[in-house]
Amino acid sequence: MSRLFLFVFTYIFLSPLYSQTIFTPADALKVVSIRNVRISPNGEYVAGITNKSTANRLDVDHFRFRDPNYVRPFTGQIVLYKTADGTKKQIGKPGHVSNPVWSPNSDQLAFFEWHDGKCAIYTYNLTNGNLNIVPIGNEVALVGTSELIWFPDGLSLIARIRTDDWLDKTTEMYKEATEGPITVYNAEEPFLKWDAISNQNNKAKVVRIQVDNGEITSLLPEGIYQNLTLDDEAEFLAYQVRNPQKTSYNRRTGNTYTWTVQSLTENKESRTLVDTMDQSRNLKWTKDRSWIAWSDSGHVFVQSVETEDPIKLTDGANELVENGDTTVVKFSVDRWNKDGTQLIARSSEGLWLIDRVTRTVERFITIPEENERSVNLQPVAWHPDGRFLYLSSSATKEWNRGLVQYDFELGEQKVLVLDGNLYRGWQLSEDGSQIVYSVSDGDHPDNLFTAKHDYSGVRQLSDLNPWITQKKMTRTELVTYLDSDGEELFGILYYPVDYNPNKKYPLVCEIYESFFNNGYRSSMNIIANAGYFGFRPSVRLETGRPGEAWIKGVTAGINKLIERGLIDPKKIGVHGVSYGGYATSLLIAQTNRFAAAINISGKTNVISFLGDSPRIGTRNYAAAEVGQDRLGETLWEAPMTYIDHSAVFFADKMNTPHLLLTGAGDWNVPAANTRELYYALRRLGKKVVWVDYQRAGHGGGWAGTHEDFHDQWNRVLSWYEEHFKEDKMKE
Repeated sequence: MSRLFLFVFTYIFLSPLYSQTIFTPADALKVVSIRNVRISPNGEYVAGITNKSTANRLDVDHFRFRDPNYVRPFTGQIVLYKTADGTKKQIGKPGHVSNPVWSPNSDQLAFFEWHDGKCAIYTYNLTNGNLNIVPIGNEVALVGTSELIWFPDGLSLIARIRTDDWLDKTTEMYKEATEGPITVYNAEEPFLKWDAISNQNNKAKVVRIQVDNGEITSLLPEGIYQNLTLDDEAEFLAYQVRNPQKTSYNRRTGNTYTWTVQSLTENKESRTLVDTMDQSRNLKWTKDRSWIAWSDSGHVFVQSVETEDPIKLTDGANELVENGDTTVVKFSVDRWNKDGTQLIARSSEGLWLIDRVTRTVERFITIPEENERSVNLQPVAWHPDGRFLYLSSSATKEWNRGLVQYDFELGEQKVLVLDGNLYRGWQLSEDGSQIVYSVSDGDHPDNLFTAKHDYSGVRQLSDLNPWITQKKMTRTELVTYLDSDGEELFGILYYPVDYNPNKKYPLVCEIYESFFNNGYRSSMNIIANAGYFGFRPSVRLETGRPGEAWIKGVTAGINKLIERGLIDPKKIGVHGVSYGGYATSLLIAQTNRFAAAINISGKTNVISFLGDSPRIGTRNYAAAEVGQDRLGETLWEAPMTYIDHSAVFFADKMNTPHLLLTGAGDWNVPAANTRELYYALRRLGKKVVWVDYQRAGHGGGWAGTHEDFHDQWNRVLSWYEEHFKEDKMKE
């Protein structure tokens, strides 16, 4: 046997490319991601939680949403990576873990972990490798969804706990609403029943817990606290109190907020930092917590925590004259430098450097007009030496992404990395020595990387899914097209695996709102492995008439692909989840060009949807009037707008075979709302199938059990396969 033959045999039959197998729904459940990534203050370690995010959506009891006695299942693993050499260490065993947080001197990591419905705090000591539980006792109920804050000495933590009677009160309210036997709703009460339950769920005490012996010291009584902030000397704890007043229908009222500074020493008094107001105020703190900054009515204000008088830094600096035109600049605060003398502010015109001491305001990066804008720059970190500002960079019309560094001393930008990869989660260690971030080639799952502060010494830390190289994965392309109004839009095209350029393929559109960045997506990989193009087209939604967006944008994107000769125009499918499912049903009421359509957990009647999800209070009213639905008015102000945006009223116009997939435990979009369209289409003699997964939630079978997950994928793929076989072109 010749060497040439052996080489060819080895390359063709034993190479990874040849041995690759299809990517299946079972593979989607295997994909590992990492979340809660935290770099240590000294930059030597990176902590995170690895988990199978898709699998962790399964086996949840959705019927117990907001049940105070229920903790939804989650399996993750605390991992540490050493930035110097990439060494990996797993901490403890896989379990329900959350919120890893570093001690100030980087020698300890604290996190929450659940066992049998009870939450505990663990600490891992990097010096001796010991993993210890903080011995607070089983009678203490920690709020494991809240923050953990280390005291500067590394000996104690701030956490939240429940009062002794909290569970009894909350359980009684929950059972009255869900079990009765009689449930009373009274409009004279200030809160809807489920809003009152939510407010009770949010109450907790704030305490200090000694790490070695679990001793608890009360800091704040039971209340609803936000944005807990501890100063570097542990002299005070600042926080915002939210005081619910009444149920709100517009998301802007219904609460009052007060910022308070609570003294932790005997020689200082507690006081109000920001007077009570009806809007939450997002304060930006200096590193030493001695100054705060915020924006109000487009101006920037700062205030020392030792005084009660705010200073307006942008007074007289909000008028910008360019090309003879005067523009009123509206500032928002971004971040302080290390010593608290300067801060970055943003406006639609650019980025500004504001000096607290000299009270000067100077624009250092200019953002062109909207129609000329080619790059989005977002500050992500300010080096502690004050000279360098790091900004994420993303081109607006192509995939060209990365990190740039602005040098205040030289007054210029320097590209650190800029290419077609997808970069996310940029973090700079507190000492400014190390950068950590996630990166993907745009088609595969992310991995963690680290680099020096100047982006030298780039090192890959994680290899979360090594097995995926043996799988056939889609490749992506950014598609540009014009909608029917001539507006430029973007879509992400996912190529079928083993693509043959001499062949036309079926197309499956996955719709929602707007898309630009690519990145690993399990659904599009499954579609691509089924032999189809996948497409996520963007739409341009307008308040008052959003329903037109999908017919204007989705169909225009499809036309672009047909013009390129990529797809078979007789074999086009469309589906979406939640708002995308809602859009799917609206879309096929306006066109017959699709061979098959699938609505997954999407509403079909906006009018009944207003009140059919009681566990989320008034969210559906707000969504329709001022939120995602973009109807812009109340039902009584514009009843026809609500009808026009409810697919059930146009069931007679639907000629596309329609598959409806719901979860019986969906508290977000109850299955009964989608059921309305099933009954309407059946009554009209249309081709429709409704599948209601009895153990599932929002997302249908994809938010049910493992069995449900596979069943839904089988039904989705079978639905497309069945209707793509039909040769008749729909008019």
